[in-house]
Amino acid sequence: MLRRWGIRLGASLAGIAVALLLCSAVLSNFSIDATALVEATLLFWLVHLGVQFMALRILLRQPSVPLVGLLALLSTVIALVIVAIIVEGLHVHGAATYVEATVIIWLATAIADTAARRTIREQRRG
Repeated sequence: MLRRWGIRLGASLAGIAVALLLCSAVLSNFSIDATALVEATLLFWLVHLGVQFMALRILLRQPSVPLVGLLALLSTVIALVIVAIIVEGLHVHGAATYVEATVIIWLATAIADTAARRTIREQRRG
């Protein structure tokens, strides 16, 4: 159980860090320095987890798959805005950049989560 949790945590943090680096490389109005990358990754994970937990536990009694996906996007943009306000070395300029960064981060974290689930599933079989 602890190992599965560690795999999911590691994959989640790696997905966020890769997504932030990808945003910095691809989006001209998005920049992040090395120190901010570490701070933003950890803070983003905490805020995103908190927002998702509150949304899924408080707002929804019986979530559907599309609604969960929408909530994941909303929690990603909320976490990005909060992190951009708090972390000094992270700069996001313009609403379009927030939207593009949200999609990139959402996709990267979804891929990381899928990879973690597959790893856990393979370990159970083996």
